[in-house]
Amino acid sequence: MRSTLLAPTLAIAFSALLCALALLASGANPADALGVMIGHVGKGQVAVDIVNSTAIYMLAALAAAIGFQMNLLNIGIEGQYRIGALVAAIVGSALVLPPVLHWLVILVVASLAGALWALLPAILKVTRGVHEVLSTIMMNAIAFGLAAYLIRRDMFGILVGNNVSTEPIPDSGRVPGIDLGDRGTVFGLVFLAVVVAAVYGIVMKRTRFGFELKASGESPTAAAAGGVNAKKMVVVSLLVSGAVAGLVGMPEILGRDHAYTLNFAAGYGFAGIGIALLGRNHPVGIAFGSLLWAFLEKSKVALDNVGVPREIATIMQGSIVLSVVVAYEIVKRMDLAAEQRRVGRALGTAKPAEQVGGDGK
Repeated sequence: MRSTLLAPTLAIAFSALLCALALLASGANPADALGVMIGHVGKGQVAVDIVNSTAIYMLAALAAAIGFQMNLLNIGIEGQYRIGALVAAIVGSALVLPPVLHWLVILVVASLAGALWALLPAILKVTRGVHEVLSTIMMNAIAFGLAAYLIRRDMFGILVGNNVSTEPIPDSGRVPGIDLGDRGTVFGLVFLAVVVAAVYGIVMKRTRFGFELKASGESPTAAAAGGVNAKKMVVVSLLVSGAVAGLVGMPEILGRDHAYTLNFAAGYGFAGIGIALLGRNHPVGIAFGSLLWAFLEKSKVALDNVGVPREIATIMQGSIVLSVVVAYEIVKRMDLAAEQRRVGRALGTAKPAEQVGGDGK
């Protein structure tokens, strides 16, 4: 019970303190700044933008969480979702299919592209022992360069105004959203994030695959003794993580942009890693973490109204993640020390073997 309540309580208190200090250092009143940020949510399309961003952040965080379950740090989500979005946009614009089938094929293509982009780091990990952080970072750089090359006008790009993009996806491949008038449009693929989170939670809690994944991450040796192929699980977890990462850009492409553009949104992959840590790899925690992250991201414009640099919101995001990591580590060590004391007391109260039975009879 203490672990359940103490860790989040410490995290909230510590993050609130750090955020307040950051605001005070900028010369702002923390209460006034928070009030302005909350009030900004009700203006224009901010609330809808927060909902849409929450779904995107959830997909990125779930991709990171799959790797974390295996004790793998998939830094390559940034490149995987970029490649997934680009390939899906190219294929989607070239196909002529019935409406629902069309965007389903686009989603499958995006997942496959993201998974294939994670395949090389997985192979290098299990065959050559190359750490996934190094390989996925390098794959990110390659992804950025490849995307810039493929979107050139002599490849798959076209000039649209002052921007370069792929051919637009036909209407049959676009996912309709929920039109709220002046409030904006909620992406139809917001529900995709909910489905992926639900599947992730069921798989990790209710299936043998989820058990083997966590067991391999906690102790590859023990998992191997139990018949689990740890190397296979490394490959599978990175491929699944890449497949989910490939979906990150789909809400925007199929719900708003309908093409991969030169100024395609960046940073979702790195944000997903922080949100997965914030949510402790739990689907519900990831959902709330994504909502908080989106709120800070979209409402930071309001800080200008009180004379606070909007970059303070980024500091607040980092402070919250740091607070969660530190709080849970403190509670983990407290629980370990308490367990050691319990074992020590139990051993101290046991009678020595030579005292049992006197002469040993």
